[in-house]
Amino acid sequence: MIGKIIAGSSFAGTVGYVMKEQSRILAAEGITPPDVREMVQDFKDQTLLNPRIKNAVGHISLSFSPKDGVQMTDSLMRDIAKEYMQRMGITDTQYLLVRHLDQPHPHCHLVYNRVGNNGQTISDKNIKIRNAKVCRALTEKYGLHLAPGKKSVRRERLRDPDKTKYEIYDAIKTSLPNCSSWNDLELRMKERGVSMRYKYCGSTNQKQGVLFGKNGFEFSGSKIDRQFSYSKLNRHFAQAQQQTRYRATLAKGFHTAVGNYRSAYTDLFGNAGGSGNKRPIANDSINFGGNIGTLPLPPNDLSVGLSAAQLQRKSGESPEEHIARITALLNTAAEAMAVAAIEQKRRQRERKTKMKL
Repeated sequence: MIGKIIAGSSFAGTVGYVMKEQSRILAAEGITPPDVREMVQDFKDQTLLNPRIKNAVGHISLSFSPKDGVQMTDSLMRDIAKEYMQRMGITDTQYLLVRHLDQPHPHCHLVYNRVGNNGQTISDKNIKIRNAKVCRALTEKYGLHLAPGKKSVRRERLRDPDKTKYEIYDAIKTSLPNCSSWNDLELRMKERGVSMRYKYCGSTNQKQGVLFGKNGFEFSGSKIDRQFSYSKLNRHFAQAQQQTRYRATLAKGFHTAVGNYRSAYTDLFGNAGGSGNKRPIANDSINFGGNIGTLPLPPNDLSVGLSAAQLQRKSGESPEEHIARITALLNTAAEAMAVAAIEQKRRQRERKTKMKL
C-alpha cells in the first residue's frame, strides 16, 4: 500500500478529476454525490468556517499492488481507507472516497476538506512522514503485498547498469538534504563521482530535464527515482530557498522584538535614582543563549502576562513556529511595558508639580 500526497489548488479541479468515467464512489461524508458541482459547492461552503487556511484542498491517492487485486474488494478498500483517515487525523470533516478502475493496480482517491466540521484545521504537518508510517502499518495489518523499497535492495547483488543506478540514487539521496540549489547538488555529485548535465527545450536555454552519469552509464533523474525528476528537484530547491528566506525574516523579526523588549524593560525599570524608584529584581528570566543571552521577565504585579514557561518551545512545535510565537509575545510585552512607562512618567510629573506647589 502506497499513499501519495497530491497538491490540489481547487476543489473544482480535484473533484472533477477523481470523478472520472471509470470510477466508483466508495464513501462520502458531508457532501451530496454524485453531482460534481454540488459536491464542490459543499466543500467550498465549509471553507468559510476558517478563511485563514489558504489551501483547504486535501487529496491523497492510496494504491495497492496488483497482487492484492483479487482480495481488494470495494468493502475492504473502504475499510482500509477509513482506518487510514483515522490514523492520519483526517476526522470530523467532509470527504469523498472514489475508486478508479483505469489501472491494473487497485487504487482510490481521497478528497477531503482541511477545514473541519467545526472550523478546526486538519493538520498537514509532517504529512509525508506520517503517511509513510501509516501505510506501512496498514500494509502489515491487512497482510497486503509489500513491495521492496530502494532501501531494502541488496546493493552487493546488483550488476550494471542497475548497480550504477543505485549508486547514483544513494549519492543523490544522501546529498539532497544539504542542497538548496542546483549548484549545490552539482558540487556534491562531483565529489561523489557523479556527473550532471541538462536537457533543454529545443534550441532554447530553458531546462526541461536532468541526467546523471557514472561509470559510463547515464540516467535521467526520473529513471533513477520519480522524486529526482527535473521538475521535482527544481521544486525542492525553490522550497529550500523560500524556507531560507522565511527563516531569515523570522530571525530579523525576533532580534528586533528582543531589542524593543530590552529597551521597554529598561525604560520602565531602569530609572533608579532621583525619583526614588528602585530597579525591581526580575521575577524570572530566560536564557536564549547565543548573541541574545538572558532576558529578564517582568514581575508578577505587572499585567503583561509573560512567563518563562510561555517562551519555552512547546511539544510538537517547529523551530519556525516557536520563533514566530515568542516574537509576538515579546512585542506584546514590550508594548505593555512602554504604556506602563508612559503612565509612570506621568505620575512622576504630577508628584513634582504638587511638590512645587
